Amino acid sequence: MLEALHFQYFLGALVSLLVITNPPSKLPLFISLTQGMSRERQLQQANWAGIYAAVIMIVSLIGGNMLLAFFGISYGAMRISGGFVVAVIGYQMLFGGNSPNKAPIVRRDKDDYAFFPIAMPGIAGPGTIAVVIGFSTEIAELTNYTDIALASAWTVLAIIVTSMASWAIMRWSDIITRHLGPSGTLVLGKLMGFLLICIGVQFIGSGIRTFIAGS
Repeated sequence: MLEALHFQYFLGALVSLLVITNPPSKLPLFISLTQGMSRERQLQQANWAGIYAAVIMIVSLIGGNMLLAFFGISYGAMRISGGFVVAVIGYQMLFGGNSPNKAPIVRRDKDDYAFFPIAMPGIAGPGTIAVVIGFSTEIAELTNYTDIALASAWTVLAIIVTSMASWAIMRWSDIITRHLGPSGTLVLGKLMGFLLICIGVQFIGSGIRTFIAGS
């Protein structure tokens, strides 16, 4: 029973992070920034971008609760606001065609884009960080230290798998682009947007329950 409960953190975090990061949406950004680079250099960019994104999300998971405590923000408030941000991003993806962590236009006058803008905000942008901190608040509300450690480990594993998914998309970007095509990428983005709205509403509902329980 406990093992199933802990695995739910992995499954929930994995689905949420895969939806918010939407790895296929990173194809245009990665290809445009690495165009003209050697294949070896492109692979280096993909490798470091995946590593940087994982580190950013893990730091957000570990430091999220400390940040909330420092500013006096309750778990319920964070979950509601985070859910609202995620739902708005999902709405934009569904009806506006925007990616969840839209990176700004960057001049191609350097040869290292792994950290900015590919890893942040491309992969681990504001929406992704909000999702990670939302899960950190749920983990912090567990009463048993063993449960907290196991839930954190499962969530970290989900972060690593998500980063590896983004890495794989970038690693084989040239092959995937040829097979998926513009229409396939657009349809996938719309589906991800709808799922993000559902995840955001779930976070808001959880935050409201936390407020009611604490009042």
